[in-house]
Amino acid sequence: MTDTTAGTPAATDGGDPPDGSDFGVGEEGSDDPRIEFRGGKWASTLPLVFFIAWAIFQSGVLGIGDTNGLVVGALVGTTLGMFLVRGDWKAYADTIFEGMTQRVAATAIVAWLWAGMFAQTLQAGGFVEGLIFAADALNVGASTFPAAAFILCGLLATGIGTGYGATVAFVTLVFPAGVLIGANPVLLFAAILSGAVFGDNLAPVSDTTIVSAVTQDADIGGVVASRFKYAIAAAVPAFAAYLIAGSAMAGVSLEGAVALRESANALGLVHLLSMGVVIVTAVVGRHIVEAISWGLVVAVASNLLFGLSSASDIVAFTVTEAGALSGLPVVEVGETAGVGGSLYTGAVGFFPLIVLTLLIVAMAQIMIRGGGFEAIQTFLLDRVATTVRRAELTMVLGTATINGMITINTAAEIAIAPYVARIGEKFNINGYRRANILDANTSALGYIFPWAGGVLVGYQVMVGPDGLGSQYGPEMVVNPIEVVPYVFHGWFLVAIFIIAAITGFGREYIPDRASEEVSRA
Repeated sequence: MTDTTAGTPAATDGGDPPDGSDFGVGEEGSDDPRIEFRGGKWASTLPLVFFIAWAIFQSGVLGIGDTNGLVVGALVGTTLGMFLVRGDWKAYADTIFEGMTQRVAATAIVAWLWAGMFAQTLQAGGFVEGLIFAADALNVGASTFPAAAFILCGLLATGIGTGYGATVAFVTLVFPAGVLIGANPVLLFAAILSGAVFGDNLAPVSDTTIVSAVTQDADIGGVVASRFKYAIAAAVPAFAAYLIAGSAMAGVSLEGAVALRESANALGLVHLLSMGVVIVTAVVGRHIVEAISWGLVVAVASNLLFGLSSASDIVAFTVTEAGALSGLPVVEVGETAGVGGSLYTGAVGFFPLIVLTLLIVAMAQIMIRGGGFEAIQTFLLDRVATTVRRAELTMVLGTATINGMITINTAAEIAIAPYVARIGEKFNINGYRRANILDANTSALGYIFPWAGGVLVGYQVMVGPDGLGSQYGPEMVVNPIEVVPYVFHGWFLVAIFIIAAITGFGREYIPDRASEEVSRA
């Protein structure tokens, strides 16, 4: 997910388990709402409900995947909610700022910025051309490329512990290589998202794994071991589905694709070393920002050492008049002054998504402080979860509902975790089982909904900082709504837990197995 930590549960400060209080949830937040709305607690859901309706209309009905348009929808929804507030609007305004300063939003933003700079620098160094060369050499054709991308992205996301970071890297580098070879862009994007789901769900260093374990009073190692069977049960049919769909779904015709394929160069594969530095550094327990930073250093050095790109391809200052400094490698003369290069484009392209993320988390905080979140959970606890089977189905569907509204998956997981614990403890369900249900659904659905962070971060890479499409043309841009049916691993993972809840497959009760001491930071 939005995991920017590796090896330590830094989703919380000071090593305390994230029981929900870090996201404005908990006993104080749920029992004593700070904001009163005309229409009661349910009225506090208006901003998020309006935003989702806007997103469905924009993306699904009109076919417009513009992130800036979603920002407008979030702004309008947040403003509309203000008119339903009873009394002073100051508490409402303060809650907006409170939501925007939540750590869960910052972790997503940090992952996007660092991963974006790293991936763009690799692209400037010809890594895409190197991947095309490798695909031709290994005879990986258009029909098998999506399945291969699913496996490789899953391995990367599992290794570095961030599905968002893996999505940024693969959409920047692997996606254009696959489309140029002839793979269907919609299917290939979905395969990358499926790989991110796999890594977010299974990686021991993923924030979603850590949060799901500590909030359900279970040890991280035991949780990962117990969920492996579910992850594989979803991954095997997903891999087969990508092989079948890859043969059935045609690619797109891109102008200049033949010339680009002919420019394939094995030298670009030197950046496998840069990727390896990131993975190894993350796996040994270093912070993901540190891991990507070391990979970025190696990437820049490789570009310059092997002549893969110039210094101005990495960072460039454009001036309108020649001067004493215009002879520097990073200073150019042009018609318009500005800053460019891979570091610039890799970071600035995510600015609209950063604003949208802050607004979404703010709207979620409004719903929490207004009591809407509590109203949803109370309904599920009192009216739906009446047996063990229905309790587990409530966990599955409850996490799905909250994920549809709070589209940053770690944020959604932290918000609903206390209620999953309450339901599970009520029916004596083991912490491992609760953690697995919680994590699987938040990991999966965070990369399926067209307005979800995992989908939008990949889309933002495609459109680029100018919003007009990638450097390879607008034909390579996938509307987020198109990808929904093809995130096979995500859908299979949700389906497996629905089946498991109904049949009892893998169900454990608290006396069945005692958890080891919960890992602390």
